[in-house]
Amino acid sequence: MKKLVLAALVGVLATAPVLAQDVATGDPQAGETLFKRCASCHAIGENAKNRVGPYLTGVYGRVAGSGPDYNYSNAMKEHGATGAVWNDAELSAFLENPKGHVPGTKMAFPGLKKPEERANVIAYLKTFSPDAAQGAAAGAPATGAAAPATAPAAAPAQ
Repeated sequence: MKKLVLAALVGVLATAPVLAQDVATGDPQAGETLFKRCASCHAIGENAKNRVGPYLTGVYGRVAGSGPDYNYSNAMKEHGATGAVWNDAELSAFLENPKGHVPGTKMAFPGLKKPEERANVIAYLKTFSPDAAQGAAAGAPATGAAAPATAPAAAPAQ
């Protein structure tokens, strides 16, 4: 019995790095399916326009709360003013619990509790964000994004 349990444990541990890598990278196709939950409030893609929430084209790598022509909550504007940039970690935390991560946000969505779902949505958002490949995941503003102390860059995020 002990050998069976040990063999099962070794098998699980051997696949753990692969599972962690998949969650970290995400699947944009699965994210597109999940994004349908977001589409009632957010648009994405060429010619996307603000809806109840801001459009999300180019959101990855941008300063939070700084998209053009969208009336963000004061909480989201203040969040962006602290230097918050929409990267993997910031998006994941926000998508997991929007009101917990940015108390006072207008976003009414309860969040995506599963890490793999968040990773998939983030991977999908990256496909509409040209700066995603330039290292914005590390947390630095992407090319063209203004530092929060100056005029904010276009950041269609809520």
